[in-house]
Amino acid sequence: MNLFRGTGVALVTPFKEDGSIDYAALENLVDYVINNGVNYLVALGTTGETPTLTAEEKKDVLSCIVAKCGNRVPVVCGIGGNNTAEVLQQLKDYNLSGVSGILSVVPYYNKPTQEGLYQHFRAIANSTDKPIILYNVPGRTVTNMLPATALRLANDFKNIVAIKEASGNMSQCMDLVAGKPGHFTVLSGDDDLVLPQIALGMEGVISVAANCFTKDFTTMVNNALDGNFDAAKTMHYRLLEGIRLLFADGNPAGVKYVLSKMGLCKNVMRLPIVPVTDATAEKINGWL
Repeated sequence: MNLFRGTGVALVTPFKEDGSIDYAALENLVDYVINNGVNYLVALGTTGETPTLTAEEKKDVLSCIVAKCGNRVPVVCGIGGNNTAEVLQQLKDYNLSGVSGILSVVPYYNKPTQEGLYQHFRAIANSTDKPIILYNVPGRTVTNMLPATALRLANDFKNIVAIKEASGNMSQCMDLVAGKPGHFTVLSGDDDLVLPQIALGMEGVISVAANCFTKDFTTMVNNALDGNFDAAKTMHYRLLEGIRLLFADGNPAGVKYVLSKMGLCKNVMRLPIVPVTDATAEKINGWL
């Protein structure tokens, strides 16, 4: 059984008004998403504003999520970067005893070649026995990991078990599904595309929207995976405008605004992320 099939949620990191981490709110969020149907949690992803957390805060956030989860669902930890040696050191430094997998992003800014990407993830795969989910998001990293590179890694390393594909390129998604080995899963990284991507053979999503639209979103994904596309399509179009509004002023500004309206966390980000504009807030309020 694929551990990462279905809906994973890239958890936000709640902050108090003074900018410190609100661990009580994080625990409440963990309960909320599990109780509303997510299949696994993703800690320390981009949505968690991880670049703004200190090294100790990252460890504390991971520990909080693992403890509160209490083995109810798997926990994936984001460990990635554009310094391979530093990523390998983090794999040693983090307490991964309660972690079921690693999500590791394509190196950003320094624009490695496809061979550089292969060697980077080869080093990671050889440094841990944890299952690894590759994360391709060229809109953030600039570099696009091509299907040939991802599939080369999947075929060469049995602990590279999935990819979160957030290129938005449907042709690229199809190449991944068509060429993947049996142990490898292709997951969506685009909440608004997950329905057609499941129809093409992808097996789930690591989602931002599942923080706040949890029950409806997970129901949509489950219907699609079960082949009940009529019900999934109805839910998809019900959610589509709301999903788009979450990203209108960047991530996680939109989802934190909705979570604040739900009473699950404060509408507080760390710079350089700022709250949604009044115009976007008005649109969200109208949709809610």
